[in-house]
Amino acid sequence: MRLDKFLKVSRLIKRRTVANEVSEQGRVLVNDAPAKPSKQLKVGDIIKIEHTKKDISVKVVKIPEGNISVQQAQDLYEELT
Repeated sequence: MRLDKFLKVSRLIKRRTVANEVSEQGRVLVNDAPAKPSKQLKVGDIIKIEHTKKDISVKVVKIPEGNISVQQAQDLYEELT
């Protein structure tokens, strides 16, 4: 799944266009490397997001097949400290 779509589906970023903008600005790292919105994610990837005055680090636990509910969105990743 593409990075921008994963960020939107997992509710880490509210809109896909915002996820695109943040990625293009180099504020999203996947495995410590700047990532484009089209980066293909896989289970185990570490995503670091610098967005809205807070930094978030998450590990991809599951890649969804399509859109999912809000309750299921939190099961897609695990927050890292």
